[in-house]
Amino acid sequence: MDHFATPARFHATREATAAAPPAPSLLPPAPATELQQLEHTLRRQLPPPDGALQACVIIPAKDEAAALPATLAALAAQTTLDGQRLPVGMIEVIVLANNCRDRTAAAVRQAARRHPSLVVHVAELALPPAHAHVGRARRLLLDEAARRLETTIGATGVLLSTDADTLAASTWVAANLREIERGAEAVGGRILTQTSAAVEPCPVRRIQVYDAAYRVLLRQLEDRLDPCTADRWPCHHQHYGASLALTVRAYRRVGGMPAVPYLEDEALWQLLCAQDLPVRHSLHAQVYTSARRCGRVEVGLSWQLREWEHLSAQQGELHVPCPHELARVWRARRRLRAWHQQGARAVGPELARLAQALEVTPAQLLQQARATAAFGTLWQWVEATRGAVLPVPLSGALRDLRRYLREGVKGAV
Repeated sequence: MDHFATPARFHATREATAAAPPAPSLLPPAPATELQQLEHTLRRQLPPPDGALQACVIIPAKDEAAALPATLAALAAQTTLDGQRLPVGMIEVIVLANNCRDRTAAAVRQAARRHPSLVVHVAELALPPAHAHVGRARRLLLDEAARRLETTIGATGVLLSTDADTLAASTWVAANLREIERGAEAVGGRILTQTSAAVEPCPVRRIQVYDAAYRVLLRQLEDRLDPCTADRWPCHHQHYGASLALTVRAYRRVGGMPAVPYLEDEALWQLLCAQDLPVRHSLHAQVYTSARRCGRVEVGLSWQLREWEHLSAQQGELHVPCPHELARVWRARRRLRAWHQQGARAVGPELARLAQALEVTPAQLLQQARATAAFGTLWQWVEATRGAVLPVPLSGALRDLRRYLREGVKGAV
């Protein structure tokens, strides 16, 4: 098996690497009775949880009969960090076969019989057209998993999300749990791609690897300029549905997974950050996901690979946010955080300098800072208000990043 790094993912921010569709707005909520019926239908297909349940793995699946057996086999092989089998009943897996035209549910049941030590449940739903998307499916699963954990271990229970075409490393569950034991409320795992005889080699590997190198170096630079206590280097940049973990407590605090048709994982992460919850990008929680270019969602890894394939065919070069500009912004963010933690009391020249660096007006910044308790919420307002970071060719950005990390950035500390 050949592994290489996945892209940063087109998450509708000014650090997007390709011309992604705009981030979806929250859809109008489905009628309460309709949602309640979906939740009830899902719940009645599941047996009560084992009293020893501590963590629940959820997998939305649409027409994934071919991929799921390997995914479930990897979960059945989970061990502790020192290689011991996890206690039976400690974790369970819930697969939601939604709007399937193949034998997805049957494949799950067959896999459950093949791996009796793993608690596996499958439910089948036909989501109505307006809600037949991964955001709704993942939301239904996480809501139900949270409810089940609240009846066993409580608010410290752990929700783990992965995808039907993804293989978890043998210590994936244990690595996520360790990060949470160390204080994280949410964990983005490292997502690598897999190739095999069944999947043709990806023609955009060079772009993919260069983009991954840019993201890793950028994350290292960010740690030097504005370190986050909960997410210190070494770390990475990914927090997507293929490897995402969070406590029930954190899930309830942010109101659950936004039920958007795509980028639902990015939307959830933004909610966590807005509440200043400690989040961690763990190198130890690893999964290997499919490199297929015909995916099940409107915007996903397969979409990004197709975009890169088109760019490669045109012999174009990927453009990314300018590291020099990002370094300037991160230095300003560090100053802003300190100012906000001190109650946003200093005005005058310091406020003016901060506002200028962040490309907002002093009056706007002062008003937002004094009205916002969580720094994460304030920073998201700044990002939405200021101008976009200038895009530059990837090759030049990599050269700049390597130089910055080798020689230092003027004014970095």
